[in-house]
Amino acid sequence: MPEGTWPLITLAVVMGPISYWGNVLTRAMQRIGGTVFGAISGLIALYLESYSLTLMLAWCGVVMLLCGYLTLGKRPYMALLIGITLAVVCGSAPGDMTTALWRSGDVIFGSLLALVFTSVYPQRAFTHWRMQMSDNLRAISQIYAAYLSPNVIERPRLELKLKAALSQSVKMRTFIAPASKESHINKDVFEAIQTLNRNLICTLELLVDAYWSSRESHFIMLNAKGLRSTQLMTIRTLNTLSDSLRDGSPAREREVAGELNEISTELKSLMLAVTQEQQIETPIYGYVWLSMELTKQLEELDDLINMTLSR
Repeated sequence: MPEGTWPLITLAVVMGPISYWGNVLTRAMQRIGGTVFGAISGLIALYLESYSLTLMLAWCGVVMLLCGYLTLGKRPYMALLIGITLAVVCGSAPGDMTTALWRSGDVIFGSLLALVFTSVYPQRAFTHWRMQMSDNLRAISQIYAAYLSPNVIERPRLELKLKAALSQSVKMRTFIAPASKESHINKDVFEAIQTLNRNLICTLELLVDAYWSSRESHFIMLNAKGLRSTQLMTIRTLNTLSDSLRDGSPAREREVAGELNEISTELKSLMLAVTQEQQIETPIYGYVWLSMELTKQLEELDDLINMTLSR
């Protein structure tokens, strides 16, 4: 095949560095569009070169200005490829239209090959995002259970685990764009889930500080049966959300909603009881209030997760 290196180069550029279907499809379409426009611009430049080199350079300058303008929009990759293809096509011998056409066709062929190879066993960014979010919620559940376990007499040293969970939550943002394209779910939904996930971790950190702030308040909360039941229900809710994400099915929606309603009712009664006390322990009040905030976040997270899994 004449100019046979260009399909392989295009294949590597389109598929790398991340070969998720949402990324590859968009990049390949942009590459084909940019290649076609760049090839046409290059052929026009070669035609103008046969009359005047100055006219050819002026035409290339206009195309470069157009590429710079398009780079500021939503298709910067296409703009980049217009410029690259223009340079590749113009790099052939003066007036050599045959080589220019072969190079243009080879780049388009390489983009189509990338689509074919990726579709054989596509990596779905949406699936990777679900698995990692499931693992993250499971980790939060385990940290929550360890911190609030009645079987420990001193505060567990799990700060590194919390930092790891927060770091993992931030890293998952790289999946949002391709996952949104694959699932046709608005990016704002994924952004909201990511924000709630980070807020869960931050709320958990504050909640733990309130739970272990003093020996007296900790002993009171440790012996509150209603508080312990809400802790167990919170752990079950986190695990249920994790399982739903891993299974890809919102089948347990009613179960989660029921437990969250029970938690909310129990915490409201505890808040009322704490408020009516003559001497209010600040850590206890703070813990109950933070638990209510955690429950609200779980309710919102449950709604958003069910929205993504129902599509």
